[in-house]
Amino acid sequence: MADIRSFPPIANAAARLLILGSIPGKASLEAHEYYAHPRNLFWRIMADLLNCGPLQDYRSKTQALLTAHIALWDVMQSCYRPGSLDAAIDKNTIVVNDFNVFFASHPKIDRVFFNGATAEHAFRRLVLPQLVNPALTLQRLPSTSPAHAAMSYSQKLAAWQALMD
Repeated sequence: MADIRSFPPIANAAARLLILGSIPGKASLEAHEYYAHPRNLFWRIMADLLNCGPLQDYRSKTQALLTAHIALWDVMQSCYRPGSLDAAIDKNTIVVNDFNVFFASHPKIDRVFFNGATAEHAFRRLVLPQLVNPALTLQRLPSTSPAHAAMSYSQKLAAWQALMD
């Protein structure tokens, strides 16, 4: 399970902002769903921000994002990582997704939010220098991962409110 690949983006032509993670963890890879770990707060935060009540199944979760003009993807297309922690990613094996093609296909996106520091650092180091049109507002948000326990749920939710501004 050390050589891992990300999922296709969740996006439509109406997307106005993009949330980027690093690459799916073990629970997500096994479920074939973004943020599938039961203690990851991503979907709970999205439900609260979008005022759509508890999101029960993956289809309703992804539909809520699309309805809100939010796209979701990962910076990394593939890498070598034993386990699920971003700290275990072998930086020499990272292959990033093709963001020039993605942004050309989703021209309304002008804001990019990073779910944690690893996604932001990888994007700034490996993607941003290669972008054809890098006129984007970039902002890191606190990771929703259960491994990032330094902040309470309410603190994370308040920070993630930036998506709605």
